[in-house]
Amino acid sequence: MTFRRLSADDVRALVSMAEAVDAVRTAFIDLADSAFETPARLVLGEGSFLVMPTHHRPTGSLMVKTLTVNFDRLPAIDGTVVLTDLQTLDQLVADAGAVTGLRTGAAAAVATDLLARPDASRFTMLGAGKQALDQVRGILTVRDITHVTIVDRDERRADAMAQEVQLEFPMIMVSVDPDADRAVASADIVSCATTSTQPLFRVESLPARVHINAIGAYLPTMRELDDAVLSSSYVVVDDIEAVLVESGEIIHAIVAGAIAASHLTALGAVLTSKPVGHSRSVFKSVGVAVQDWAIARLLSEKLLAAPDELLAHRKSEALTSRADAS
Repeated sequence: MTFRRLSADDVRALVSMAEAVDAVRTAFIDLADSAFETPARLVLGEGSFLVMPTHHRPTGSLMVKTLTVNFDRLPAIDGTVVLTDLQTLDQLVADAGAVTGLRTGAAAAVATDLLARPDASRFTMLGAGKQALDQVRGILTVRDITHVTIVDRDERRADAMAQEVQLEFPMIMVSVDPDADRAVASADIVSCATTSTQPLFRVESLPARVHINAIGAYLPTMRELDDAVLSSSYVVVDDIEAVLVESGEIIHAIVAGAIAASHLTALGAVLTSKPVGHSRSVFKSVGVAVQDWAIARLLSEKLLAAPDELLAHRKSEALTSRADAS
């Protein structure tokens, strides 16, 4: 039995966004093939505490993520991801904030790669919180983006994120726009990562052809998209059962009669079949445990291959990259 504990820096040093995208894509295919046993997420304290378990039958591994969520503090997301091998009892414990950022950015990237126009070049990011930078990294992994626009109610936070994006991706044009409707009007891809309880923009503001990722709202009381956006789009979700009880957008649209549950398609089903072309598409995610399992499993495989040497090498690479950027 071995035990490894990984900090947020360890997780970032070991897993690139491109690797996370590949791992999460495979996990969604496995989910569609019934390879996972995944009970509903346990939500306590009005969304302040989350527990997400999943069992991957083919590998005999169990992942449990335990989170505290408080957007009035930094970090907003804190907790652990624990991966256990049921045969050897080897156990990996990783920082949940880093894993969550990677897997959420990767899921949006998987959906975007399937649904966004191949020549998409303009990306609008609504929200400049902790999840936003990984959304940008994910989209830039699967599309040749030339212009990123950042929107946030807090202009100082939007400016700070714009500087981060520009530093990490110096060849891309980065701008800040306080008007969400104006910012989405020229976008090929839009990602929403906010805690909003009201729709962020009007459907009339959207271009005729656009792909939207909505990943911020994970409770029935939260809502980033209005009914008209959903009813006029091809809607793909991370998990149908989960969004029907957790997604404020989906619940509101169904109650209002704008869409029916049959309007929803699971991401895994789209990955295992040929996607249907649509001018407007939405990926709605509340986050499912198989995404966290994918990152934890990837971390475990890397550490088993050459634990100390690999971690030291990746940390050295990360430090060199930061020094070069500054």
